[in-house]
Amino acid sequence: MASRDSGGQSQSERGRSGEEVEDVTVEANPEVAERHAEITEDVDDLLDEIDSVLEENAEEFVRGYVQKGGQ
Repeated sequence: MASRDSGGQSQSERGRSGEEVEDVTVEANPEVAERHAEITEDVDDLLDEIDSVLEENAEEFVRGYVQKGGQ
């Protein structure tokens, strides 16, 4: 099947109303960037912990979240 070229700008280059959207570069506040890094590290640690629990005994982990008695 042949692909079709729309010949115009892609939808990602246009706003909702069809107007072109300006590409704006924003510099991050150093405090915000530091907080973002801390939160990212905390989330990564939590995901690593969940992963290790699942590797040890996934069935027991899932069983703890199963609803009982139609709850």
